[in-house]
Amino acid sequence: MQDSTTSSTATEPRMRWTGRLVGLVAVLALVNFMVDSAITAPLLVLPQMLDYFHTDQAAWLNASAMLAGVMWAPLLGKSADVHGKRKVLVLTLIVSGAGAVLCAVAPAIWLFVPGRLLQGAAVAAMFLAVAIVREVFPARTAMVVVGIVTSGTAVLNIAARFLVEGMAERFGFQILFLIAAGVAAAMAVFVVAVVPESKVRTPGRIDVGGAVLLGGGLAGVLSYISLGSEFGWLAAGPVVLLSAGAAALARWYFVSSRKPEPLIDVRGIGRPLAVTLLVIFLAAGAYQSTLQLIPLIGDVSSGQGLGYGLADQGSVALLLALPAVGVTVGGPLSGVIANRIGPAATLAGAVLLGTAGTLGMFLGASNLAAALVSVLLLGLTVGALGTTGFNTAGSLAPPERQGIVSSLVMVVVSIGSVVFDFTGAAILSSTSIVVDGSSAYTAAGIFTCIAIAACGFAVAAMLAIRSVPRARAIRAA
Repeated sequence: MQDSTTSSTATEPRMRWTGRLVGLVAVLALVNFMVDSAITAPLLVLPQMLDYFHTDQAAWLNASAMLAGVMWAPLLGKSADVHGKRKVLVLTLIVSGAGAVLCAVAPAIWLFVPGRLLQGAAVAAMFLAVAIVREVFPARTAMVVVGIVTSGTAVLNIAARFLVEGMAERFGFQILFLIAAGVAAAMAVFVVAVVPESKVRTPGRIDVGGAVLLGGGLAGVLSYISLGSEFGWLAAGPVVLLSAGAAALARWYFVSSRKPEPLIDVRGIGRPLAVTLLVIFLAAGAYQSTLQLIPLIGDVSSGQGLGYGLADQGSVALLLALPAVGVTVGGPLSGVIANRIGPAATLAGAVLLGTAGTLGMFLGASNLAAALVSVLLLGLTVGALGTTGFNTAGSLAPPERQGIVSSLVMVVVSIGSVVFDFTGAAILSSTSIVVDGSSAYTAAGIFTCIAIAACGFAVAAMLAIRSVPRARAIRAA
C-alpha cells in the first residue's frame, strides 16, 4: 500500500526559493526565538526571582505565562482566521512586549504575575508562524519549514543563556524582560515589512466569553493546586478557587458545545486529532516539569547532603543551553523524517526519546554528565514534538481553519505545561526544608517530580505507538 506522502510527490508543484521566501522563514524563526525568551528563559533566573519577591510559588513566576497562553491561543487563532494572520501576529508581539516591560518594573509579585499573563500572548506567535508557513508553502515543503521555524533558532539560546546569566548577576533579573520587550518590538517591525497578509479568511465572530471562561476556569483549578499545599487542601480559600474554576470550565464546555461558532469546537475534534493532542499534552507537560527542576538542582551543591545537586560541578546555563542544540536538530530533522515515515511514527519516536531522557534525570540529579545527556535527549524530544504536532494537526484542517486548529496544539502544550508545573510546585512546596538558613527541597520531592514526568512520557509513548497503524491507514486512504 503506497504512502500518501510519497504519492503526493508527483502532484505537488516544485518549490522555487526566492530571497523574499528565505527572509520570510528567517523572520518567522526569529519570532519563535522571541517566544522562547518570553516563556522559558525566565527559568534561568528563577531562584533570583523567588528571593526578590519573597515567595516559594515558583509555578506562578514561571508557568503563569503558559497559563495565559491557554486563553490567548484559541482567541488569537480564531482572530487570525477571521482578520488575517499577519495582523494578529503583530498584535501578539506588541502585547507580549508590553507584558515584558511590566515584569521588568514590577516591585511585587501582584504586579509581576499580570505582566507574565500579558507576556503569555507570545505563545500565540508560534502557532501563527506555523499557520503562515502552511499557507505560503506546499505541503511537503511546509513539513520541513515548520521544523525550521519552530526550532531553527534554538541554537541562538546557547549564547543567550550564558549572556543572560552574566547580565542577570550584574544588573538583576529585570534585564531579561527588558531584552524580551526589545526583541518583541523589533520582530513586530520585521513582520510588517516581510510577512504577507493572509489571502484566506473565514467569516465569523470571536468568542471572547469562551476564552475568559476557559482561562479563568483553569486558573481557579491550578490556583487550588498551588495554594492547597500551603494553606491546606480543605481550607476555605483554596476550595472556593477549585469550585469556581470547575464551574467555569463546566460552563465553558456546555456553552461551547451549543454555540454555532465556539472558540474551540469540541464536537469537531475527531479521534486521531484527540489522541494526538493528548500525547502532546502529556509529553509537553512532562518536559516542562523536568525543565523546571534544572535550575533548582543546579542551585544546590552536592556537599549540602540533600541527595542531589550540581552547583559544584558546572554552570546551570550549560544545562539550560544544551536542550537548545537538541531542539535545533530535532525540529527540522523530524520534518524530514515525517515526510518518509509519517508524523504519527515520528511523534512516537520523539516521545520515547523523552521517556529515556527523563529517566536519565534520576542519575542526572547528582551527576553532571548524566544530566547533560538527559537534557540533550529532552531537547531532541521537544523539537520533534512541536514540529510533528503542528504538522499532524495542520494536515487535518482545511486552509480556512489553520489558525484555530494550530492553536489547539498550543492550548494542550500550555495546559500540559501548567498542570505538570503546578503539580510539581505543590510537591516541592510540601517537601521544602531550611538548610544553612535558606530554603531548599528534599530529594524525595525532586525525585517524585521526576517520577511523575517519566510516567507522563510513558503513557504518552503507549498512546503514540498505538495510534501509528491507524494514522498510517488514514493517510494511505
